[in-house]
Amino acid sequence: MKKQLIVLFLSMAFLSCSNKKKQDDTVLSDKAVVTFVINDLPEAHNFDDDIYISGDFEGWSGGKAPFKLHKKNNQYSISITKKAKTISYKFTLGHWDKVECKINGNPIENRTHSFIKTRDTVLVNIVNWSHPNQKSKASTASKNVHVFAENFEIPQLQRKRKISVYLPPNYQSAKARYPVLYMQDGQNVFDEKTSYSGEWEADETLNEIFDETGFGLIVVAIDHGGDKRINEYSAWDNKKYGKGEGEQYLEFLVNHLKPEIDRVYRTKTDNKNTGISGSSMGGLFAHYAAVKRPDIFGKAAVFSPSFWYAETSFQFTKEQPNHSKFYYLVGEKEGEEMVNGTNKMVELMQSNGFLPEHIHKKIVPNGTHSESFWKTEFKQAVSWLFVNE
Repeated sequence: MKKQLIVLFLSMAFLSCSNKKKQDDTVLSDKAVVTFVINDLPEAHNFDDDIYISGDFEGWSGGKAPFKLHKKNNQYSISITKKAKTISYKFTLGHWDKVECKINGNPIENRTHSFIKTRDTVLVNIVNWSHPNQKSKASTASKNVHVFAENFEIPQLQRKRKISVYLPPNYQSAKARYPVLYMQDGQNVFDEKTSYSGEWEADETLNEIFDETGFGLIVVAIDHGGDKRINEYSAWDNKKYGKGEGEQYLEFLVNHLKPEIDRVYRTKTDNKNTGISGSSMGGLFAHYAAVKRPDIFGKAAVFSPSFWYAETSFQFTKEQPNHSKFYYLVGEKEGEEMVNGTNKMVELMQSNGFLPEHIHKKIVPNGTHSESFWKTEFKQAVSWLFVNE
Protein backbone atom coordinates (compact mmCIF):
# COMPACT_ATOMS: atom_id res chain seq x y z
CA MET A 1 0.00 0.00 0.00
CA LYS A 2 2.84 2.37 0.97
CA LYS A 3 4.57 1.62 -2.36
CA GLN A 4 1.38 2.40 -4.26
CA LEU A 5 1.01 5.75 -2.49
CA ILE A 6 4.58 6.69 -3.37
CA VAL A 7 3.97 5.83 -7.03
CA LEU A 8 0.74 7.85 -6.98
CA PHE A 9 2.50 10.82 -5.37
CA LEU A 10 5.32 10.75 -7.95
CA SER A 11 2.81 10.52 -10.80
CA MET A 12 0.87 13.52 -9.48
CA ALA A 13 4.09 15.49 -9.07
CA PHE A 14 5.10 14.65 -12.64
CA LEU A 15 1.72 15.77 -14.01
CA SER A 16 1.91 18.97 -11.99
CA CYS A 17 5.34 19.77 -13.42
CA SER A 18 4.16 18.92 -16.94
CA ASN A 19 1.15 21.19 -16.62
CA LYS A 20 3.32 23.97 -15.24
CA LYS A 21 5.72 23.55 -18.15
CA LYS A 22 2.83 23.81 -20.62
CA GLN A 23 1.67 26.99 -18.89
CA ASP A 24 5.19 28.39 -18.97
CA ASP A 25 5.50 27.54 -22.68
CA THR A 26 2.24 29.38 -23.35
CA VAL A 27 3.49 32.45 -21.49
CA LEU A 28 6.79 32.33 -23.38
CA SER A 29 5.08 31.94 -26.74
CA ASP A 30 2.99 35.05 -26.11
CA LYS A 31 6.22 37.00 -25.68
CA ALA A 32 7.99 35.42 -28.64
CA VAL A 33 10.05 37.69 -30.89
CA VAL A 34 11.59 37.01 -34.27
CA THR A 35 14.31 39.19 -35.77
CA PHE A 36 14.55 39.28 -39.56
CA VAL A 37 17.98 40.16 -40.91
CA ILE A 38 18.49 40.88 -44.61
CA ASN A 39 21.47 38.68 -45.38
CA ASP A 40 21.80 39.38 -49.10
CA LEU A 41 20.41 41.96 -51.53
CA PRO A 42 20.49 42.46 -55.31
CA GLU A 43 23.77 43.90 -56.59
CA ALA A 44 21.99 47.00 -57.87
CA HIS A 45 20.21 47.70 -54.58
CA ASN A 46 20.28 51.36 -53.56
CA PHE A 47 21.10 51.55 -49.86
CA ASP A 48 19.40 54.94 -49.67
CA ASP A 49 16.11 53.03 -50.03
CA ASP A 50 14.12 51.99 -46.99
CA ILE A 51 12.89 48.39 -46.70
CA TYR A 52 9.62 47.41 -45.07
CA ILE A 53 8.10 44.14 -43.93
CA SER A 54 4.44 43.70 -44.84
CA GLY A 55 2.14 40.79 -44.08
CA ASP A 56 -1.11 39.49 -42.68
CA PHE A 57 -0.14 40.76 -39.21
CA GLU A 58 -0.41 44.40 -40.38
CA GLY A 59 -2.95 44.14 -43.20
CA TRP A 60 -0.65 43.67 -46.21
CA SER A 61 -0.33 47.43 -46.43
CA GLY A 62 2.82 47.35 -48.56
CA GLY A 63 4.79 49.51 -46.16
CA LYS A 64 3.73 51.12 -42.87
CA ALA A 65 6.12 53.27 -40.87
CA PRO A 66 6.15 51.00 -37.76
CA PHE A 67 7.37 48.14 -39.95
CA LYS A 68 10.29 49.90 -41.61
CA LEU A 69 13.50 47.93 -41.11
CA HIS A 70 16.31 49.46 -39.09
CA LYS A 71 19.40 50.23 -41.16
CA LYS A 72 22.93 50.32 -39.77
CA ASN A 73 26.08 50.10 -41.88
CA ASN A 74 23.99 48.91 -44.85
CA GLN A 75 22.51 46.11 -42.74
CA TYR A 76 18.71 45.94 -42.54
CA SER A 77 16.85 44.22 -39.69
CA ILE A 78 13.58 44.30 -37.76
CA SER A 79 12.14 42.48 -34.75
CA ILE A 80 8.49 41.40 -34.77
CA THR A 81 6.58 40.26 -31.69
CA LYS A 82 4.19 37.36 -32.00
CA LYS A 83 0.94 38.37 -33.72
CA ALA A 84 -0.23 34.83 -34.46
CA LYS A 85 1.32 31.36 -34.30
CA THR A 86 2.20 31.63 -38.00
CA ILE A 87 2.56 34.84 -40.00
CA SER A 88 2.85 35.43 -43.74
CA TYR A 89 4.95 38.30 -45.05
CA LYS A 90 7.09 39.86 -47.76
CA PHE A 91 9.60 42.70 -48.02
CA THR A 92 8.98 45.85 -50.06
CA LEU A 93 10.58 49.22 -50.75
CA GLY A 94 7.47 50.89 -49.33
CA HIS A 95 4.89 49.94 -51.96
CA TRP A 96 3.61 46.83 -53.74
CA ASP A 97 4.99 48.22 -57.02
CA LYS A 98 8.43 47.50 -55.56
CA VAL A 99 8.25 44.16 -53.80
CA GLU A 100 10.81 41.36 -53.60
CA CYS A 101 10.48 38.98 -56.55
CA LYS A 102 12.25 36.27 -58.50
CA ILE A 103 15.37 37.05 -60.51
CA ASN A 104 13.23 37.23 -63.69
CA GLY A 105 10.81 39.70 -62.12
CA ASN A 106 7.98 37.25 -61.48
CA PRO A 107 6.30 37.14 -58.04
CA ILE A 108 7.46 34.86 -55.24
CA GLU A 109 5.09 33.17 -52.85
CA ASN A 110 4.49 34.72 -49.46
CA ARG A 111 7.12 33.95 -46.86
CA THR A 112 5.92 32.37 -43.59
CA HIS A 113 7.28 32.16 -40.06
CA SER A 114 6.01 30.04 -37.17
CA PHE A 115 6.75 31.19 -33.62
CA ILE A 116 8.25 28.14 -31.90
CA LYS A 117 11.03 29.88 -29.95
CA THR A 118 10.99 32.75 -27.49
CA ARG A 119 13.80 34.39 -29.47
CA ASP A 120 14.47 33.56 -33.09
CA THR A 121 16.50 35.01 -35.95
CA VAL A 122 15.73 34.55 -39.64
CA LEU A 123 18.27 35.40 -42.34
CA VAL A 124 16.64 36.60 -45.56
CA ASN A 125 18.04 36.63 -49.09
CA ILE A 126 16.36 39.00 -51.57
CA VAL A 127 17.38 38.36 -55.18
CA ASN A 128 15.45 41.11 -56.97
CA TRP A 129 13.00 44.00 -56.58
CA SER A 130 10.04 44.30 -58.91
CA HIS A 131 9.38 47.49 -60.82
CA PRO A 132 6.06 48.68 -62.29
CA ASN A 133 7.60 48.90 -65.78
CA GLN A 134 9.72 45.78 -65.56
CA LYS A 135 9.93 44.39 -69.10
CA SER A 136 10.52 40.79 -68.09
CA LYS A 137 7.11 40.61 -66.45
CA ALA A 138 4.63 39.90 -69.24
CA SER A 139 0.88 40.11 -68.86
CA THR A 140 -0.85 36.77 -68.29
CA ALA A 141 -4.44 38.05 -68.49
CA SER A 142 -6.72 36.28 -70.97
CA LYS A 143 -8.06 38.14 -73.99
CA ASN A 144 -11.53 38.24 -72.42
CA VAL A 145 -10.26 40.38 -69.53
CA HIS A 146 -10.30 44.16 -69.90
CA VAL A 147 -9.96 47.28 -67.77
CA PHE A 148 -13.42 48.69 -67.07
CA ALA A 149 -12.07 51.85 -65.42
CA GLU A 150 -8.63 53.01 -64.37
CA ASN A 151 -9.96 55.48 -61.80
CA PHE A 152 -13.49 54.57 -60.75
CA GLU A 153 -14.78 56.98 -58.13
CA ILE A 154 -15.49 55.77 -54.58
CA PRO A 155 -17.48 58.77 -53.33
CA GLN A 156 -18.02 57.32 -49.86
CA LEU A 157 -14.25 57.30 -49.24
CA GLN A 158 -13.17 60.03 -51.67
CA ARG A 159 -10.82 57.65 -53.46
CA LYS A 160 -10.50 56.12 -56.90
CA ARG A 161 -9.84 52.56 -57.88
CA LYS A 162 -9.00 50.43 -60.93
CA ILE A 163 -11.75 47.99 -61.94
CA SER A 164 -11.14 45.01 -64.26
CA VAL A 165 -13.78 42.75 -65.80
CA TYR A 166 -13.71 39.19 -67.12
CA LEU A 167 -16.40 38.22 -69.65
CA PRO A 168 -17.33 34.63 -70.59
CA PRO A 169 -15.84 33.33 -73.88
CA ASN A 170 -19.23 33.47 -75.64
CA TYR A 171 -20.25 36.91 -74.34
CA GLN A 172 -19.89 38.66 -77.72
CA SER A 173 -21.63 35.94 -79.73
CA ALA A 174 -24.50 35.14 -77.35
CA LYS A 175 -27.39 37.21 -76.08
CA ALA A 176 -27.56 35.55 -72.69
CA ARG A 177 -27.35 37.23 -69.30
CA TYR A 178 -24.76 36.07 -66.78
CA PRO A 179 -24.28 35.86 -63.02
CA VAL A 180 -21.60 38.11 -61.53
CA LEU A 181 -18.86 37.59 -58.94
CA TYR A 182 -17.22 40.62 -57.31
CA MET A 183 -13.63 39.87 -56.25
CA GLN A 184 -11.35 41.85 -53.93
CA ASP A 185 -7.58 42.43 -54.35
CA GLY A 186 -8.09 42.86 -58.08
CA GLN A 187 -4.34 43.19 -58.72
CA ASN A 188 -3.97 39.46 -58.05
CA VAL A 189 -7.09 38.10 -59.76
CA PHE A 190 -6.19 37.87 -63.47
CA ASP A 191 -2.67 39.03 -64.20
CA GLU A 192 0.76 38.12 -62.86
CA LYS A 193 2.06 41.43 -64.21
CA THR A 194 -0.06 43.45 -61.78
CA SER A 195 0.11 41.00 -58.87
CA TYR A 196 2.48 41.29 -55.95
CA SER A 197 2.31 37.69 -54.74
CA GLY A 198 1.11 35.65 -57.72
CA GLU A 199 -2.31 35.55 -59.37
CA TRP A 200 -5.48 33.54 -58.83
CA GLU A 201 -5.70 32.69 -62.56
CA ALA A 202 -9.44 33.27 -62.24
CA ASP A 203 -9.76 33.92 -65.98
CA GLU A 204 -8.03 30.68 -67.02
CA THR A 205 -10.09 28.70 -64.50
CA LEU A 206 -13.39 30.19 -65.68
CA ASN A 207 -12.48 29.56 -69.32
CA GLU A 208 -11.86 25.95 -68.35
CA ILE A 209 -15.22 25.70 -66.57
CA PHE A 210 -16.92 27.17 -69.63
CA ASP A 211 -15.26 24.65 -71.95
CA GLU A 212 -16.31 21.76 -69.67
CA THR A 213 -19.83 22.82 -68.73
CA GLY A 214 -20.90 25.79 -70.86
CA PHE A 215 -21.34 27.85 -67.67
CA GLY A 216 -20.42 31.51 -68.03
CA LEU A 217 -19.68 33.97 -65.24
CA ILE A 218 -18.79 37.66 -65.25
CA VAL A 219 -16.09 38.62 -62.74
CA VAL A 220 -15.56 42.17 -61.52
CA ALA A 221 -12.16 42.61 -59.86
CA ILE A 222 -11.64 45.69 -57.68
CA ASP A 223 -8.06 46.69 -56.87
CA HIS A 224 -7.36 47.09 -53.17
CA GLY A 225 -6.47 50.46 -51.67
CA GLY A 226 -2.81 49.92 -50.77
CA ASP A 227 -2.22 51.25 -47.28
CA LYS A 228 -6.01 51.64 -46.89
CA ARG A 229 -6.66 47.98 -47.68
CA ILE A 230 -6.98 46.74 -44.12
CA ASN A 231 -9.38 49.56 -43.21
CA GLU A 232 -11.57 49.18 -46.29
CA TYR A 233 -11.95 45.45 -45.78
CA SER A 234 -13.08 45.70 -42.13
CA ALA A 235 -16.43 47.06 -41.01
CA TRP A 236 -15.14 47.31 -37.46
CA ASP A 237 -12.62 49.61 -35.80
CA ASN A 238 -9.43 48.07 -34.48
CA LYS A 239 -7.42 49.67 -31.66
CA LYS A 240 -4.16 48.77 -33.35
CA TYR A 241 -4.96 49.23 -37.04
CA GLY A 242 -7.45 52.06 -36.99
CA LYS A 243 -10.94 52.87 -38.17
CA GLY A 244 -12.96 50.34 -40.14
CA GLU A 245 -14.26 51.56 -43.50
CA GLY A 246 -15.96 48.36 -44.63
CA GLU A 247 -19.44 49.82 -44.29
CA GLN A 248 -18.61 52.66 -46.68
CA TYR A 249 -16.80 50.30 -49.06
CA LEU A 250 -19.84 47.99 -49.11
CA GLU A 251 -22.09 50.96 -49.82
CA PHE A 252 -19.84 51.81 -52.76
CA LEU A 253 -20.18 48.29 -54.20
CA VAL A 254 -23.94 48.17 -53.72
CA ASN A 255 -24.95 51.71 -54.71
CA HIS A 256 -22.30 52.72 -57.24
CA LEU A 257 -20.29 49.92 -58.79
CA LYS A 258 -22.97 47.23 -59.13
CA PRO A 259 -25.56 49.53 -60.78
CA GLU A 260 -22.93 50.62 -63.32
CA ILE A 261 -21.88 47.03 -64.05
CA ASP A 262 -25.53 46.04 -64.47
CA ARG A 263 -26.06 48.98 -66.83
CA VAL A 264 -23.08 48.23 -69.07
CA TYR A 265 -23.14 44.42 -69.17
CA ARG A 266 -25.80 41.75 -69.64
CA THR A 267 -25.97 40.62 -66.02
CA LYS A 268 -28.42 38.67 -63.94
CA THR A 269 -29.04 41.26 -61.27
CA ASP A 270 -30.80 39.29 -58.52
CA ASN A 271 -29.04 38.13 -55.33
CA LYS A 272 -29.09 34.45 -56.33
CA ASN A 273 -26.87 35.36 -59.26
CA THR A 274 -24.58 37.82 -57.49
CA GLY A 275 -21.60 36.69 -55.45
CA ILE A 276 -18.70 38.24 -53.59
CA SER A 277 -15.25 36.83 -52.89
CA GLY A 278 -12.02 37.67 -51.13
CA SER A 279 -9.10 36.23 -49.21
CA SER A 280 -7.53 37.13 -45.86
CA MET A 281 -8.92 40.58 -44.96
CA GLY A 282 -10.79 40.37 -48.25
CA GLY A 283 -12.32 37.15 -46.95
CA LEU A 284 -13.46 38.95 -43.81
CA PHE A 285 -15.10 41.57 -46.02
CA ALA A 286 -16.78 39.00 -48.30
CA HIS A 287 -18.29 37.34 -45.21
CA TYR A 288 -19.47 40.70 -43.86
CA ALA A 289 -21.00 41.76 -47.19
CA ALA A 290 -23.03 38.55 -47.59
CA VAL A 291 -24.25 38.70 -43.98
CA LYS A 292 -25.05 42.42 -44.09
CA ARG A 293 -26.65 42.55 -47.54
CA PRO A 294 -28.08 39.13 -48.47
CA ASP A 295 -30.54 41.01 -50.70
CA ILE A 296 -27.57 41.87 -52.93
CA PHE A 297 -25.02 39.08 -52.39
CA GLY A 298 -26.59 35.63 -52.26
CA LYS A 299 -23.25 33.86 -52.56
CA ALA A 300 -19.86 34.34 -50.89
CA ALA A 301 -16.49 32.65 -51.47
CA VAL A 302 -14.69 33.31 -48.19
CA PHE A 303 -11.03 32.29 -48.43
CA SER A 304 -8.76 32.34 -45.36
CA PRO A 305 -10.91 34.93 -43.54
CA SER A 306 -9.22 37.13 -40.93
CA PHE A 307 -11.83 36.72 -38.22
CA TRP A 308 -9.05 37.24 -35.67
CA TYR A 309 -9.01 40.89 -36.68
CA ALA A 310 -12.58 41.59 -35.56
CA GLU A 311 -13.98 39.62 -32.62
CA THR A 312 -17.14 41.69 -33.04
CA SER A 313 -17.79 39.87 -36.31
CA PHE A 314 -19.07 36.83 -34.41
CA GLN A 315 -21.83 38.66 -32.51
CA PHE A 316 -22.67 40.62 -35.66
CA THR A 317 -23.12 37.38 -37.61
CA LYS A 318 -25.11 35.69 -34.86
CA GLU A 319 -27.68 38.48 -34.94
CA GLN A 320 -28.22 38.47 -38.73
CA PRO A 321 -28.98 34.96 -40.05
CA ASN A 322 -29.92 34.64 -43.72
CA HIS A 323 -30.15 32.10 -46.54
CA SER A 324 -27.13 33.15 -48.62
CA LYS A 325 -24.62 30.48 -49.66
CA PHE A 326 -21.19 30.58 -48.02
CA TYR A 327 -18.07 28.70 -49.12
CA TYR A 328 -15.29 28.78 -46.50
CA LEU A 329 -11.72 27.74 -47.21
CA VAL A 330 -8.69 27.68 -44.91
CA GLY A 331 -5.36 25.85 -44.85
CA GLU A 332 -3.94 24.18 -41.77
CA LYS A 333 -0.54 25.70 -42.49
CA GLU A 334 -2.04 29.15 -42.04
CA GLY A 335 -1.97 28.57 -38.30
CA GLU A 336 -4.38 27.65 -35.52
CA GLU A 337 -5.77 31.18 -35.29
CA MET A 338 -7.05 31.11 -38.87
CA VAL A 339 -8.41 27.56 -38.64
CA ASN A 340 -10.03 28.06 -35.23
CA GLY A 341 -11.64 31.33 -36.30
CA THR A 342 -13.21 29.71 -39.36
CA ASN A 343 -14.44 26.71 -37.36
CA LYS A 344 -15.91 29.01 -34.71
CA MET A 345 -17.75 31.12 -37.27
CA VAL A 346 -19.19 28.16 -39.16
CA GLU A 347 -20.38 26.48 -35.93
CA LEU A 348 -21.98 29.74 -34.81
CA MET A 349 -23.79 30.16 -38.11
CA GLN A 350 -25.06 26.59 -38.23
CA SER A 351 -26.56 26.91 -34.75
CA ASN A 352 -28.06 30.39 -35.21
CA GLY A 353 -30.41 30.36 -38.14
CA PHE A 354 -28.17 30.05 -41.19
CA LEU A 355 -29.01 27.07 -43.41
CA PRO A 356 -26.43 24.28 -42.82
CA GLU A 357 -26.89 23.07 -46.40
CA HIS A 358 -25.91 26.56 -47.60
CA ILE A 359 -22.58 26.45 -45.78
CA HIS A 360 -19.57 24.58 -47.12
CA LYS A 361 -16.33 24.44 -45.14
CA LYS A 362 -13.07 23.03 -46.45
CA ILE A 363 -9.87 22.77 -44.43
CA VAL A 364 -6.83 21.73 -46.48
CA PRO A 365 -3.92 20.12 -44.54
CA ASN A 366 -1.17 21.63 -46.72
CA GLY A 367 -2.94 24.91 -47.46
CA THR A 368 -0.90 28.09 -46.99
CA HIS A 369 -1.80 31.78 -46.86
CA SER A 370 -1.02 32.41 -50.52
CA GLU A 371 -2.45 32.99 -53.97
CA SER A 372 -0.98 29.66 -55.08
CA PHE A 373 -3.30 27.94 -52.56
CA TRP A 374 -6.36 30.02 -53.29
CA LYS A 375 -6.12 29.62 -57.06
CA THR A 376 -6.11 25.82 -56.78
CA GLU A 377 -9.38 25.97 -54.82
CA PHE A 378 -11.13 28.64 -56.88
CA LYS A 379 -12.68 26.19 -59.36
CA GLN A 380 -14.28 24.09 -56.63
CA ALA A 381 -15.66 27.18 -54.90
CA VAL A 382 -17.22 28.55 -58.10
CA SER A 383 -18.63 25.14 -58.96
CA TRP A 384 -20.27 24.71 -55.55
CA LEU A 385 -21.67 28.23 -55.42
CA PHE A 386 -22.82 28.67 -59.02
CA VAL A 387 -22.46 25.67 -61.33
CA ASN A 388 -23.71 22.68 -59.35
CA GLU A 389 -26.63 24.20 -57.45
